Amino acid sequence: MTYHINGVDFETDGDGYLLEPDYSNEAVEVIAAAEGITLTPEHWKIIDYMREEYRENGHTPNFRNMVKGVQEFWPEADSKALYDLFPMGPAKQGAKIAGLPQPYGKGGY
Repeated sequence: MTYHINGVDFETDGDGYLLEPDYSNEAVEVIAAAEGITLTPEHWKIIDYMREEYRENGHTPNFRNMVKGVQEFWPEADSKALYDLFPMGPAKQGAKIAGLPQPYGKGGY
């Protein structure tokens, strides 16, 4: 599978994750559309969070750590709110839509 972003084809793994991160907003829009997700401001908050975690740690957090991290800037967020945004799994689908490679194990550290 490939994503066509800004005139360039980006290769993915077998699950549709980019092999190398792409931090462009166009990447997010293309991947979200492929996943059937209509982006809201809340999606962008999570995407920015996931990208920052990847930049700082080289991988994204697992779901439990993701909930804790998100609550630092969105106190009322809980697992239901995150699953409402990313129904296929916030840690994994969130990373995919953020234009990041597939998380380790079951969703990061």
